[in-house]
Amino acid sequence: MSDDQKKQLEQQLWNIANTLRGKMNADEFRDYILGFIFYKYLSEKMYRYADSILVQDRIKYHDIDEGNKKGLEYIEAIKEESLAKLGYFLKPSELFSEVAKRGNGDKGNGKHFILEDLQKILTNIQLSTMGTESEEDFDNLFEDMDLNSTKLGKTPEARNEIIAKVLYHLDQVDFDLDHLELDVLGDAYEYLIAQFASGAGKKAGEFYTPQEVSKVLAKIVTTGKTKLKSAYDPTCGSGSLLLRVAREVLEVGNFYGQELNRTTYNLARMNMILHDVHYRKFDIKQEDTLEHPQHLHLKFEAIVANPPFSAKWSASPLFMTDDRFSQYGKLAPASKADFAFVQHMIYHLADNGIMAIVLPHGVLFRGAAEEHIRKYLIAEKNYLDAVIGLPANIFYGTAIPTCILVFKKCRENPDDILFIDSSQYFEKATNQNMLRLDDIDKIISMYRNRLEEIKYSKRVTINEIAENGYNLNIPRYVELFEEEERIDIVKVASKIKSLDKQIIETETIIANFCNELNIPTPF
Repeated sequence: MSDDQKKQLEQQLWNIANTLRGKMNADEFRDYILGFIFYKYLSEKMYRYADSILVQDRIKYHDIDEGNKKGLEYIEAIKEESLAKLGYFLKPSELFSEVAKRGNGDKGNGKHFILEDLQKILTNIQLSTMGTESEEDFDNLFEDMDLNSTKLGKTPEARNEIIAKVLYHLDQVDFDLDHLELDVLGDAYEYLIAQFASGAGKKAGEFYTPQEVSKVLAKIVTTGKTKLKSAYDPTCGSGSLLLRVAREVLEVGNFYGQELNRTTYNLARMNMILHDVHYRKFDIKQEDTLEHPQHLHLKFEAIVANPPFSAKWSASPLFMTDDRFSQYGKLAPASKADFAFVQHMIYHLADNGIMAIVLPHGVLFRGAAEEHIRKYLIAEKNYLDAVIGLPANIFYGTAIPTCILVFKKCRENPDDILFIDSSQYFEKATNQNMLRLDDIDKIISMYRNRLEEIKYSKRVTINEIAENGYNLNIPRYVELFEEEERIDIVKVASKIKSLDKQIIETETIIANFCNELNIPTPF
């Protein structure tokens, strides 16, 4: 599929999404349209897989009669295979295309009321996984799609009409699942998530990291790697950052993530499945990462995160016995959990791993407990590998400048830390600034080759950082100001003398004119 065809599909889906919008906020109608797209995807995967099983019987899954014994035998056999392979099951009558036809009066049969039927089908998808390996991955996956919500319409008939219309338009879209290497649907899904994020204001930061920043983080943590055993995001949002990591290598063994917000957690699981990540290869949990970590005994080869900036947490004294925090001697302040996320991630980092985390600039220089933790990470552990300054106003919901901290437990360059200031390199957009491809490439090239460039990057020794009291404020090390040109006093004096001579000559000429005109001179 060409780039133009991709853009056409993305625009097509966005137009369909807007038929649902009405008076709903971006984050409200997002849940419906993304849920319907996901339901369509599951249906298409289901009937394609079922048809492959039925090839020898020379029948299509759509054509199986659920009302006779032979048909039920086929369905039971396919269900067993489907649960093992796909992790879920849909009967022929539950497929997206069948519901869309019933709702829109296909073949002159008249339109049917499909809301109750559709709600039951979405519940049945979850129920089909009960007692199987995929149960947790599909648990309450469609809970945010309340088809009886008055936001969809004041009456059941109005709601039915708008849902049937959306299903009809989606049914006309070809997801091209026979060419999975194109990842057409996954790209379109990412596009929609980004579009919803741009219209969701502050709430966007809860579920989406701008694609350009995701690229930087993903490229950093995959430096020198072609395959990863595992990738982890402790504040995974919609899962887009984890999926971006996968694009930078040939293979990721397993994906792990944790997300506090229930709706966003559902979105992350859908996003994984829509990108054809098998249910056995991802483990996304819903809980507070700092207070109730869900992957405590695991180590990960690549860790990325864009946690909520300066979030509050309990900072309970009980955490001083927690292996994630105990060795530091101090906890991050309750009003700013930034370093708590750093400590949590470092605990999970494998010896051969790389972690990259986006944080507000304050973590570079704030004092008290944060200064203590910062010093411990550098002086005692020497884990900090690079500090990268980003432009202001590149994240949804905040205009503050941010930075990326890169950590390794086994550093190839233990004597210095690389500082990169890319804060001046961006494209100014209407609502927020954006990193350009050249900006991203420069950051990554400088990081991977540890290059120095005046006013952009510098390798700073651990001793110099110690002399600065472990203050990591980037302008201390990468100077942006331009030195003023030296002034030649002798040359300036000569020029002034020459100007004085010219002034005297000019005054003499003016005085002669004034005498000829018999008027007073002006001086």
